[in-house]
Amino acid sequence: MLATTENARDDRAVKILLIEDDKQTADYIGKGLREHGHVVDRADNGRDGLYLATGEQYDVMIVDRMLPSMDGLSLVKAARASNVRTPVLFLTTMGGVDDRVTGLEAGGDDYLVKPFAFAELLARVSALARRPPMVPVTSLAVADLDMDLLKRTVTRGGKRIELLAQEFKILEFLLRHAGQVVTRTMLLEKVWDFHFDPKTNIVETHMSRLRAKIDKGFDKPLLHTVRGAGYVIRAE
Repeated sequence: MLATTENARDDRAVKILLIEDDKQTADYIGKGLREHGHVVDRADNGRDGLYLATGEQYDVMIVDRMLPSMDGLSLVKAARASNVRTPVLFLTTMGGVDDRVTGLEAGGDDYLVKPFAFAELLARVSALARRPPMVPVTSLAVADLDMDLLKRTVTRGGKRIELLAQEFKILEFLLRHAGQVVTRTMLLEKVWDFHFDPKTNIVETHMSRLRAKIDKGFDKPLLHTVRGAGYVIRAE
């Protein structure tokens, strides 16, 4: 269910999307935020929350980890994949270090464990709202190799390089981790969404083809194999 506020927004108000399925908790948070002059829209499930997150402009999102129809982690991942850069504060009863790390890796910006003091939530919301807007990355580069993420093109030394879809995804992942060793397991998970070893040479085959396309005919190779570890893209 979607619920939107009718409060008029002033210059100091922060527009907040609250995605919380527990009505008592949502009413408590919403009432407190509105009393401080903020504008609050609310969704009580992940599906509706994602609909609002991708269709409206917000200054901050407050997202419960455990939601019906779509959990909070999946919601934030989907929002980030849709280029939503709104700062996210996760609310959860899951306070372990691993839980916090998982939330931040999913695209969260801050983490608050239930039960919490409203003053702390208000302070965290205010801090997130003061952050400068995130500028989405539209291009990646190493040396004379350039990738345009909007046009989905790759050039090296001004020469256009034609890549297949999976090759483009591999190169994008490597460029986002330029200078860092990327393991075979990382590529299987991030490019093919395999969370197990398929016992094939699929990674090696694609890396060989990619290397031939971006390095062949150029003086200095950029794609390197680190024996026993993985692959790295860097200028030497």
